[in-house]
Amino acid sequence: MEVNFLDELLQEAEVKEAEQTEAYFDLLLLQIKQLTKQIEYNFSQSEKECSMINGFVLHKNAQLQEKIRWLEMKLEAFIREKKEKTIALPNGTLKMHKKPDKVEIENLDLFLKKAKSEMLTIIPEQVKPDLNKIKNYIKSKPVPAGVKVIEGKEEFSYKLNGENNNGRSEKTGAGAEQDLTLRAVV
Repeated sequence: MEVNFLDELLQEAEVKEAEQTEAYFDLLLLQIKQLTKQIEYNFSQSEKECSMINGFVLHKNAQLQEKIRWLEMKLEAFIREKKEKTIALPNGTLKMHKKPDKVEIENLDLFLKKAKSEMLTIIPEQVKPDLNKIKNYIKSKPVPAGVKVIEGKEEFSYKLNGENNNGRSEKTGAGAEQDLTLRAVV
């Protein structure tokens, strides 16, 4: 059987076309690989930039928090100088109040040996001190053995007038154990 020149050319063209088709689809795979790397790079850069922004915001907020603490100290000094318990101002209220005394059991065994029944809460199978009952007991009687009284301290707080996002009045202050968490951009 004799192979004709045209058939031979046609066969070569089909082989080249098949090779070019495979090369084309391989090129598509290469493009997908490059685009995937670009996406990973973009996320990496984004994380680095967010980290830089977060660092900047944390630094700025720390400075602002220090300024707030300094202003709170000035407010506390003002109310102490005035020797008043409450001062109402147009933008908020300053208050001085004494926290209640706390009772702490230092030595449970010693306390339980000498404790009166009115100072205990008995739970079946369990005996433990009732701190509120102990506090009431020691108001008129001596402090039982094994108990330490931590005297309540006078505390400064303030309340800002205005509304926060929830429509309620916003409370802040040094004594109010404020929750001013440093927020960062994510």
